[in-house]
Amino acid sequence: MSIVGRYTRLAPAEFDRALWEPGWAREFAEELAEAESGRALPVAERRCFEVGTAWHPLAFLLGRHGFPVDLLHGEEEVPETGERGYGPPRLLAPERVRLAAETLAGLPAHALTEGVTSADLVAAEVYPSSMWQREDALEVVAGHYLELSAYVRTAARYRHALLVRLG
Repeated sequence: MSIVGRYTRLAPAEFDRALWEPGWAREFAEELAEAESGRALPVAERRCFEVGTAWHPLAFLLGRHGFPVDLLHGEEEVPETGERGYGPPRLLAPERVRLAAETLAGLPAHALTEGVTSADLVAAEVYPSSMWQREDALEVVAGHYLELSAYVRTAARYRHALLVRLG
């Protein structure tokens, strides 16, 4: 089974509830994801979004650029959720989402992967190692980056927080 990165946009009242009601955020995110599954929604209209297994290469590449927000893991732990998957869900507060969106706007996809080869990702032990055998691996990651950037911009525009989960 693969580890995938998942996001859920939280409106201000939902963000507050996620901070104060243990277990609610994960349940809410799973319900939203179920409701959106099978619907072909543009990224800007989705409340839930997945970067698939590209979460780790994206974290690696953004880290090379000194990205100021931990967009791929989240920054604030959701209280008392009990760990399922690969660690507890984490949150990005609306002001951190805004900073991420502003920073992403200044980093085009070609700059994200510039000067990086699949061999660099293998040497850094970036998950999933099997992906780096593909000739188009960095192009696939760049595609996920573009979608994630659009998703984060939408969250910032609505002043939403993000729930971030690996599972």
